[in-house]
Amino acid sequence: MYAAEKLIAGEAPTGDSAIEQISHVYGRQAVVISIDPRRVYVDSAADASKHTVVTAPAPSASGQTLCWYQATIKGGREGRDIDAIALARACETLGAGEIMLNCIDADGQGAGYEMPLIRAVASAITIPLIASSGAGAAEHFTHVFNETGVEAALAAGIFHRREVSIADVKASVQGASLPVR
Repeated sequence: MYAAEKLIAGEAPTGDSAIEQISHVYGRQAVVISIDPRRVYVDSAADASKHTVVTAPAPSASGQTLCWYQATIKGGREGRDIDAIALARACETLGAGEIMLNCIDADGQGAGYEMPLIRAVASAITIPLIASSGAGAAEHFTHVFNETGVEAALAAGIFHRREVSIADVKASVQGASLPVR
């Protein structure tokens, strides 16, 4: 994240970051960046003026309805003063070929993907975006494809626990006239 932080701060790319080096040697398609943000609730957009503020999918415990998505490291245990949208843009500039977006707040909840986050990142980048975290039903896949235009969506726990079958997901997506492999 260091090279991306420097780019966001206004410094020029140096060509020395892992993203740049791998992209140069193997091509952009070999660089998939995982971004794991979490919601930071705010009272108004002015409270987070250097971040992209969106309407949260659910209010905070104190009733706040706006948030920005803080990029994290170390499995979400440490946050950075960088929003996920700016980080995705910076990674694309450095040479990333895809972004895998995993919202810590939605992970394992089964209530659906973090749509405000996915929409914001999808509209900010031109490289493929993979939605991750939150799927709990086959329809969640169809919804994320129809509502955000992501190129891929993933889930793990619902399949491991046999709550939803891969065949059900494929049928739901095909039923919505979306391509399936």
